[in-house]
Amino acid sequence: MNGDEKKPITDYRDLDVWNESMNLAAEIYEATKTFPREEMFGMTSQMRRAAVSVAANIAEGYGRQQTRPFIQFLRVSQGSLKELETLVLLAVRVELMKTALGDKAMVRCQRIGKMLVGLVRKLDLKEDRR
Repeated sequence: MNGDEKKPITDYRDLDVWNESMNLAAEIYEATKTFPREEMFGMTSQMRRAAVSVAANIAEGYGRQQTRPFIQFLRVSQGSLKELETLVLLAVRVELMKTALGDKAMVRCQRIGKMLVGLVRKLDLKEDRR
């Protein structure tokens, strides 16, 4: 196998979008550690749940082993990603999160968003060919 070839996808953990989502969730966990204690059940919890939901829905959809349900779970991941983007923007606006951390998270969110759109399109085409 040369450097240009990708290994076959045999599990959700092989998906680049899942791996990027896991990295995003880890970043959000790290960033929210500095939030005030009174935000533990507010912004901190909400941001963490949204970030985890992106990766978790990719995994759950893949586990359904059917294209249509997988696409639906990918769309749920897209919704969670947009929720997280909004929470990041708000956290920066209310000065819970430094702008640089927010910008870094937003870049990763945008990359994951594009990956999700691309995967949905690819799966839609595959489904249309059946």
